[in-house]
Parts: sequence; C-alpha cells; structure tokens
Amino acid sequence: MKRPALAMITFLFLMALASPGKAEERISGQQTPAVWTAREAVRFALQNSPDSLIAQQRIASARAAITGAKSRLSPEIGLSSEYSQTNNPMYSFGNILNQKKFSNTIDFNNPGRTDNLDFKIQAQYRFYNGGQDQAAVEAAQAGENSSIANLTVVQHQLGFEVVRLFLAITQDQEMVAARESAVAAIKASLAVAKARNEAGTLLKADLLNLEAQEAGATEDLILARHSLELTKRGFLNLLGLQGVDIVIDPRDTIDQITPKALEYTHRPELHVLANAIMAAEAEIRKAEGGRYPTMDGFASYQVDNGSVMTGSGDSWMAGVRVNFSLYDGGRTTSGIAMAKSRLSELKEQKVKTELALNLDLQKADLEYQQAEQRVLVTEKMVTVARESARLNRIRFQEGVVLSSELIDVEKRLTDALVRQSAARTLRQTAIANLRRAVGIPQFDQITE
Repeated sequence: MKRPALAMITFLFLMALASPGKAEERISGQQTPAVWTAREAVRFALQNSPDSLIAQQRIASARAAITGAKSRLSPEIGLSSEYSQTNNPMYSFGNILNQKKFSNTIDFNNPGRTDNLDFKIQAQYRFYNGGQDQAAVEAAQAGENSSIANLTVVQHQLGFEVVRLFLAITQDQEMVAARESAVAAIKASLAVAKARNEAGTLLKADLLNLEAQEAGATEDLILARHSLELTKRGFLNLLGLQGVDIVIDPRDTIDQITPKALEYTHRPELHVLANAIMAAEAEIRKAEGGRYPTMDGFASYQVDNGSVMTGSGDSWMAGVRVNFSLYDGGRTTSGIAMAKSRLSELKEQKVKTELALNLDLQKADLEYQQAEQRVLVTEKMVTVARESARLNRIRFQEGVVLSSELIDVEKRLTDALVRQSAARTLRQTAIANLRRAVGIPQFDQITE
C-alpha cells in the first residue's frame, strides 16, 4: 500500500478517537508544548486521550460497584414519619391503643374519628444468605482489578501508537527533505542542460526528458507534503487535540531500550483475564448461595401522637426472620449453570489470548530483526548512490553522460534515501512494538 493511502486510512481511523468540537473543553488549562518530543507526546496522550479517559471512568465505575456490593454487608437504618386521620373502626381502635387512650367506654364498633402522627426508626441486618453478599464484593473487587489492568492495556497500546505516529511524522519529514533534494538536483542538472542545449551540445529530447523528470519529482514532493500533513492530523487526534500546529523536535532520537527478556507473561491482557476469571468464580459462589436460607434481624422503635384524643405512646419491636425457598422454578440452578459456563468461556479465552500474545511477540521480534538488517543494507545503498550521483553529475556537465543516464542515477539516489529513512523508522517502530509486545511502557517513569 502506498504511503498516502496508508496515511489516509490511519487518519480516518484516528478521527473516531476524539469528540469533534469538545477537545478544547476537555483539555482546558493544559499546556501543549511548542516542540514535541516522543516522551512528552506519550505523557500527554496518557492524560488526555479519549481512550485513556474512558478506561479511567470504567475504573471509577468499578470502584462504585465495590461500594454498592459492600453496602449489603452493613445494616440498613431508616427513619420514617406519617400523619393520618380515619374513622375506620379497626384503624381508629389501633390509634387509640398506640396512643394509650383506651377506656372501657369506647364502642369497639364505632370508636370515632382519630388521627395519628408517628415517628419510627427501624434497623435491619442480614446475618446470613449463603455467602452471596461476600461473593458479590469479591466479584466487584476483581472487576476493579480487571478495569485497572485494562487501563494498562489501553495505555500500552496508546503509547505505541503515539510513538509510531511520531516516527511516521519524522519519516514523512525526511521524505519531504529527500523529495526537495531530488527536485533541487534535477533543477541544477536542468540548468546545465539548458546551457548545453543553447550551445548545441545537448539534444532537445534530452532536455525534455529532464523537464519531465523535474515535473515528476515535483509531483512526488507534493504528495510527500500532503502525507506529512495527514500524519500530523492523525497525531493530533490521537492526543485528543484539534487545531494545534505540530512541531517535532528534530533532536529527539527516541532512545528506547530493546527488551532483554522476550516474554509475554507480563502483558496486562493476561491480568485482565485473570481478574475476570476470579470475578466469574465469585459469581458462581454468589449463584450457589441461592440454595441456602437467608436470616435477617430487625428492630424498630415508634412514637405515636394524636391531636383529636390528645394521646401519645411509644412501642418497640425486634425479631429474627428466616426465609428458605423450597422451589423457584429452576432459577437458582440456571443461574449457577450460566455462571459456570461463563467461567469455562473465560478460561478458553485465556488460552486463546496466550496463543495470540505469543504469536504477537514472535512477529514483533521477527520485525525487529528484519529492521536491523534493512538499516545495514540501506546505509550501504545510500553511500553508493550518493557517490554515483556525484560522479555522474560531474560527467553530465562535461557532456560524457546522457540525460537518461543521469535521470536513472538521480532516481536511484532518491530511492535509496527514501529506503534508508523507512528502514530507520521501521527499526525504531519495531523496538516500540517489541516493548508493547512484552508488556512494558514505551518510556519509564512517565506519570499517567
């Protein structure tokens, strides 16, 4: 795939990561550097990228779920108040008793109109429910750990994408420089060709060949500049920014250390699944708790006041309640089966993920080895192409070399420079990808 097309695909993909028109609101007060380094770009992305912020909100949601689960381990205490009037014999007689105004003169069938203002405080605590509440807490805690590990997954991938696009910008800038150099070289040769044509030592066809070569080189330069702008826009979207001019620090060599131990066991994806399995195991225990009885303790204290009969009284009540479901239509059994099926699915997913991560690491290592070899080859290629171009330019001025031969030489030099730039970028990108594949951040000591 050609670089302009690849850059366009990357740009369109990254457009989905940001909310249009909201970047300035989300990052209000953030200072963007005038000149970006890769380390600064990674730090900024971890703090402001929509993907990173979404993952952080999921952690906050998981922590709220833990609070909700733990609340069921605490007693419930409530306070209530109610005012009513009635002439219903049963309720009126009840009000009279609660307000301690009973007398032998009361007609039970028609005790009259009464009112009641009551204040009640009550407490309830579940002593036992088969371990369901504790299992829910454990599942919520595992969910929080899984969300934290998922944030690491997002940040590792985000860090790699930032470094990759940072390097892509650097490569595109080198590409533009190479195309500009090619245009300048063709223009210089074209000036010589025009002078020789006017002197009658160069054919018109050779001059036209050079002019066509200049047009082609200029078109390549336009495409290279366009690709650079697209890559910069994609880089901005990855950072969660809009309308900011991107200036890359030319001195930033991105000195990343190649991982020594090529193991995937530290990948955060495995921690996500490990905690998901723990949560699934807790969900099984929670579902199995439905087979056991529940036992609740309750207590209340109530004060009743009446204005019609001007009475008042207080009362209390306390007790223990036990519930046991004899038949629920298979609801508990199906819940257990679903929880066990979920656990089996996650265990198989873990095996699949381990295979995928191992393959990912092997591919990253092979890409790194290939990149190292390409750097060595392209360095030699550039050295030879430069010397060949220098000698042929001199020979063209002397009229020894045809314009077609010079054009071929200039093309080979430009191609060598482009290949060298691509090889260097590929090597640095391969190191960044290798760090991602073993589960370590792109740069150490970066605070999220």
